[in-house]
Amino acid sequence: MADYPTSFDKDDLLKCARGELFGPGNAQLPEPPMLMMDRITDISGDGGPHGKGHVVAEFDIHPDLWFFECHFPGNPIMPGCLGLDGLWQLTGFNLGWRGWPGRGYALGVGEVKLTGMVRPDRKMLTYYVDFTKAVQTRRLTMGVADGRVEADGETIYQVSDMKVALSET
Repeated sequence: MADYPTSFDKDDLLKCARGELFGPGNAQLPEPPMLMMDRITDISGDGGPHGKGHVVAEFDIHPDLWFFECHFPGNPIMPGCLGLDGLWQLTGFNLGWRGWPGRGYALGVGEVKLTGMVRPDRKMLTYYVDFTKAVQTRRLTMGVADGRVEADGETIYQVSDMKVALSET
């Protein structure tokens, strides 16, 4: 494991987006408005229910977030795909946090269940990413994880078998 902290604030996440946290050519988060979290509260390479690593992060919900105005006019809802993207972002972040080189790419997801919505009156999303596999070989660097998103403590999204790879090309 690399010697990175186990929590990150918004400034740290923005450094990652600029390529300053893990170094040029390595895992980066997107910049706002596509950055789907405000802080990472806990991260590990050996925690979680499977002992393969985990991430917990939070995203503050404000009524003026960019997606509420356009999705949908008069009926504002955060697109579910943005919650899924947040989980993918955190999966790739964990691989970079481990010190593994390369840029992150989402490869897929096994199953997605959306059972709730994020409306402007919600206050906070909490992301949970639990790795089931994390491999680094000469030819492959990949994480496989399950995830869930809670809105104000209520589980609203669940995914299984998210896959993110790191590639040096």
